[in-house]
Amino acid sequence: MSNLSTNPEKTRMQKMWHSNIAYSFRRNPVAIVSLAVFLLIALSTLFAPLLAPFDPYDMTQFNILDSELPPAWEQGGEARFVFGTDAQGRDLWSAILYGTRVSLIIGICAVAVQALLGITIGLVAGYVGGRVDSLLMRLADVQLSFSTLMVAIIFLAISQALFGSETFNEYALFILVIVIGVAEWPQYARTVRATVLAEKRKEYVDAARVLAFGPLRIMIKHILPNSISPIFVISTVQVANAIISEASLSFLGLGMPVSQPSLGSLISSGFDYIFSGSWWITTIPGIVLVVLVLVINLLGDWLRDVLNPKLYKG
Repeated sequence: MSNLSTNPEKTRMQKMWHSNIAYSFRRNPVAIVSLAVFLLIALSTLFAPLLAPFDPYDMTQFNILDSELPPAWEQGGEARFVFGTDAQGRDLWSAILYGTRVSLIIGICAVAVQALLGITIGLVAGYVGGRVDSLLMRLADVQLSFSTLMVAIIFLAISQALFGSETFNEYALFILVIVIGVAEWPQYARTVRATVLAEKRKEYVDAARVLAFGPLRIMIKHILPNSISPIFVISTVQVANAIISEASLSFLGLGMPVSQPSLGSLISSGFDYIFSGSWWITTIPGIVLVVLVLVINLLGDWLRDVLNPKLYKG
């Protein structure tokens, strides 16, 4: 009986192992290395409270006398500060761990907002068609005519002026998620709309209508699953774009405050000291940002090639 109960599970695992995606992944060393690096970064940030020797949010753990100490391997560095310290005396290794976690949270949550808005609008535009489609796509065209940074800078500057810096800093993470999410929804809407226009003419949709299924059920349970592949690809790329947007806004002083470190705010806080010899305050978080965005984009490229039958070579 035990063998009979385990055989189906083994069959599922074998099917997953021998699937096109798993086969392509095993043959692609770039994808393997990229995933390993991304998981290493993600797990490090997840367990930041255990790995970080200091809490960068606790001002009582800073000592101004420890400010601008070089990394441990440089002359004048100390072993307790592996990557050195910033201008406030904050341990840079601890700040990077917590800051990368903030950047990842903003990136993932902003993409969730983008996907929710874009998929909903794309489904409605493609399925209903007519004037509704024209109106929603014109809104998408208007949105695309403005860059993400331009929209975010205007909105964040107005928010800071209306609510004040103290209130803005308290809710900076949520504001950034909403702003970056709202600014990028047309990418999803256009992709989903194109899929809906192709799928709604197929026989299974006509059969669903004959069975008196409502439009909402047809869109969500029948048409949307056929849009999953391009949505996955877009989401991977958009996470990297959202992280870059957050870093850019924080560097400009419109994102996360210095007291709540993200990769962008860490780079910004050390930029004024880079020419005085304290290169590590900006350079090390910058390297982490580049590596994180690079591996996410490489994974997105691999996923696009695998899920696109026209590009997949086997």
